Amino acid sequence: MYNLHMTQEAAVQFWLVSAARNHDVAKSNFASKHYDWALFFWHLVIEKSLKAIISQIGEAPIASHNLLKLAKQAKLELPENYEEHLREITGFNLEARYDDYKFSFYKKATRDFAVTWVAVCEEIYQWLLQKHTEDI
Repeated sequence: MYNLHMTQEAAVQFWLVSAARNHDVAKSNFASKHYDWALFFWHLVIEKSLKAIISQIGEAPIASHNLLKLAKQAKLELPENYEEHLREITGFNLEARYDDYKFSFYKKATRDFAVTWVAVCEEIYQWLLQKHTEDI
């Protein structure tokens, strides 16, 4: 688990490795046609990638699943539509949701819906990885 006493580089690596592992789980869930869970894990991929950038700039990530708040803390200039995309993807976090919301999201997460959003998530993930390698 993330430790506040980690070095900055250790924290960055913690978030990047965790995001990469969740990336694999997201792809596996999609291949298994568990589209709701694939999208849930995509949310985690992006959240953890943002937390890696926040750690890289020397800050401790806020305790939030809200991707827009995390992007703001990361001091990123978001490309057009990313704010809207992050708002939608934040809704994929089902961890603390009630069962009726989870079931509603399960019905919403059709293959077509998932294909669209997986592509968006992959684009954002690659953009965040690129930002990580740049001098932030």
